[in-house]
Amino acid sequence: MFEKLRIKEHMEVADFRGQHVGTVDEVKDDAIKLTRSDSGDDMHHFLSLDDVEKIDDNRIYLKERARIPAGLDTRATEAA
Repeated sequence: MFEKLRIKEHMEVADFRGQHVGTVDEVKDDAIKLTRSDSGDDMHHFLSLDDVEKIDDNRIYLKERARIPAGLDTRATEAA
């Protein structure tokens, strides 16, 4: 298990394959708020802390079954 205090602003979020999903804006309650710059609809999107598999250096890896929000404009969502 990881400590949510280790999640910092500007960390990269990747899917379980290591593909870029987004960038951390902040942690709010039990969710990671992603920056709007990774969004195709210019909105903030949120990921559940329950979807985090591990934190390695400056990157957060999501679990294989993590729900990636539909508004993200990334290769990870196109492959899903």
